[in-house]
Amino acid sequence: MNDMTSRRSSGRAARRASRSAPLGDHLRPIRPGLEGGLYKPLSPEAMDRIHHAALDALEQIGLADAPPSGIAWMTGAGAVLGEDGRLRFPRALVEDTLARANRDITLYAREPRHDMQLSGNRVHYGTAGAAVHLVDPEARHYRDSTVQDLHDAARIADQMDNIHFVQRPMVARDVIDNREMDLNTIYACCAGTTKHVGTSFTDPAFVADAFEMLHLIAGGEKAWRERPFVSNSNCFVVPPMKFATESCQVMEACIAGGMPILLLSAGQAGATAPASIAGAIVQAVAECLAGLVYVNAVKPGHPAIFGTWPFVSDLRTGAMSGGSGEQALLSAGCAQMHGYYGLPGGAAAGIADAKLPDMQAGWEQMCSNVMAGLSGLNMVYEAAGMHASLLGFCHESLILGNDMIGQALRCVRGIEVDEDSLSLEVIRATCIGGPGHYLGSDQTLMRMQRDYVYPDLADRSSPKEWVEMGQPDLLEKATARKNAILADRAAARFDPIRDAEIRKRFAIHLPA
Repeated sequence: MNDMTSRRSSGRAARRASRSAPLGDHLRPIRPGLEGGLYKPLSPEAMDRIHHAALDALEQIGLADAPPSGIAWMTGAGAVLGEDGRLRFPRALVEDTLARANRDITLYAREPRHDMQLSGNRVHYGTAGAAVHLVDPEARHYRDSTVQDLHDAARIADQMDNIHFVQRPMVARDVIDNREMDLNTIYACCAGTTKHVGTSFTDPAFVADAFEMLHLIAGGEKAWRERPFVSNSNCFVVPPMKFATESCQVMEACIAGGMPILLLSAGQAGATAPASIAGAIVQAVAECLAGLVYVNAVKPGHPAIFGTWPFVSDLRTGAMSGGSGEQALLSAGCAQMHGYYGLPGGAAAGIADAKLPDMQAGWEQMCSNVMAGLSGLNMVYEAAGMHASLLGFCHESLILGNDMIGQALRCVRGIEVDEDSLSLEVIRATCIGGPGHYLGSDQTLMRMQRDYVYPDLADRSSPKEWVEMGQPDLLEKATARKNAILADRAAARFDPIRDAEIRKRFAIHLPA
């Protein structure tokens, strides 16, 4: 067998190889919570300037439209209500809040193995977006999303190793009543996955019912409060620099019920935020600092994620451009500001402007996901499945995104340099009296398991092998994987007794 044939044979064997036993977390090539933070688009001086500009904005401009309860909480903490109705935040108040904010947050899951520790630059990827359409890539068609689609997305995400949490990626448009929609959203997601779930509420009056359902799912209020496995994605501001009155009331109710809060500021650069990338970050930081004051005034130390989440406009049209390089820079810059404050944070990445899971979607999703991870973003929202600038969600794209995020996480892990990885003795043994290649060395076999990430669906075969396998199509493989997951009807559902209790109390639209 000549050397080239040997290499091909070894390559095929490596592609077929599987790990002989599960690796411990410290040995796995990628895993939730890898430390990022190596990519820094902002200099230390730039971060200082953004911070001071945000403090100036809070002290001089302030925010309008806080609900009466919020005004009471924040003025009690030291905010100043002006004659123009705007709340202004003295520097000392913001700095005191930063000093006592919760920096060590665990987002719990129904299964403890999916818990997420958000301290430092630990990186986690998940869904989000509240799309109003489901994308059918085979028919090249968009249709209204349903509660079944939402449940199916949660079930698929539950099986994806590199999707670490499930925030509502679609709106259940077939559930017309808003109260029932909010409650069915929680049910559909929690019944589909044991990972952490994020959701939102359309009305503060619906929050009490949601907690009743969550207590049933958890096995009681005490169990829920010990391990709250659902967080509230709360658009507490309407940019620029106004509180969203009802969302703030929702936030207060969620804090009282023990639910973690994602403080979500989602201005759009050039429309509801400054067109400059730095200016959009300044406004988002200022708004989220105001939200942090609010949360800590209500309950000091309550878990709150610093959700600077600015989006980008295509300034030729004013339309959102989630798949742009500017969006990737925005999210990376926001991640740096989270690190500047030492606060757990989240932002958007992985959004495609592309309408289908095609090449455009691939480069758009990968660019921002890698940059977000490298910048150390704790929670990368909307990381997989999102198309048409958040208007469409695709199950197949979610599955393909799992492979993509695996590669992004490998980039986040970086290059370890130690005595073994420098490989001097391996080079010596190979070149002096050795085989002249590294294919069969002990180090290669060990590193194959611990250093290299192998995609589930992406094709790395030669053209000849690809033909011999029937020329498999990536999208067809994703569809087959989706169908296999959804064929298991019992996956992640509640036990029958608990499910019956929930259905007796609430109008659940998913079939039993």
